[in-house]
Amino acid sequence: MTSLICGSLAFDTIMSFHGRFSEALLADQLHKINVSFLVPGLRREFGGCAGNIAYNLKLLGGDPLIMATVGQDAAPYIERLQQLQISQRCIRSIESSYTAQAFITTDAAGNQITAFHPGAMTYSHHNRIAEAGSVKLAIIAPDGRDGMLQHAQDCAELGIPFIFDPGQGMPMFSGPELDSFIDLATYVAVNDYEAELLTERTGHSLADIAERLSALVVTRGELGAEIFTGGERIDIPCVEADKVVDPTGCGDAFRAGMLFGLTNGMDWPTTGRLASLMGSIKIAYQGGQNHAPTVAEIEDRFQRAFGYRF
Repeated sequence: MTSLICGSLAFDTIMSFHGRFSEALLADQLHKINVSFLVPGLRREFGGCAGNIAYNLKLLGGDPLIMATVGQDAAPYIERLQQLQISQRCIRSIESSYTAQAFITTDAAGNQITAFHPGAMTYSHHNRIAEAGSVKLAIIAPDGRDGMLQHAQDCAELGIPFIFDPGQGMPMFSGPELDSFIDLATYVAVNDYEAELLTERTGHSLADIAERLSALVVTRGELGAEIFTGGERIDIPCVEADKVVDPTGCGDAFRAGMLFGLTNGMDWPTTGRLASLMGSIKIAYQGGQNHAPTVAEIEDRFQRAFGYRF
């Protein structure tokens, strides 16, 4: 049961700042910021929302199909996907661009400041959903603006249910455009900050938005998640992590759990719990793709956390 994952493939340069951003940013001087953060820790990782989601879905035994655009420097990423046995047939190379690059600085409190160069991602609208063939479910994750708009319309016209996951791409869209995404989508997944921005830009409450969807999922970090579906709210507990190392990619791991649960006919409480567990597993590792539990290990951890097997 193939899941189509529309979104970015990117190289992440991840830096660790041992202090707190709040100590360096003065509230009354934000109009003229000139700060420098000493970052003793620095790594370069494989990332991008589509790459991270696909990686986690593969860990669960799912069948991810990435639809993305990459640049002239993408060979190491393509080789990695081949090693992971993740299909590259819907990945288009744009030789005049670099692959998208994220520069992420995380402070001691887990707050993040990210600079992002879209590169080849800008050409994501060159990919068409019809080229993917038969898929059971899609997710439209942060990508080029034109590509996200087009892929949502394509999914709707082809009758493919999809999760709209605006993520950091939400500021690219106006209220009416976000309204259109909601009307076309089957599900919407946002974190708590994005949920506030979504309600502010559209002028609709979360309850109003949920009524137009099969489900609205709001993640709330260590407070777990809320799933609004069928006129009710399902509270999903946070799974305690072995250790808290790096939040980068936790939301993508959560969405992979959603995809797996939905494509395998799980109910929402189980789907949400599996998604929460995947985020918990990921946060104990640096980067978005360095955790590698087996399916059996994930099943065992799920049973220990919730008292039953998925």
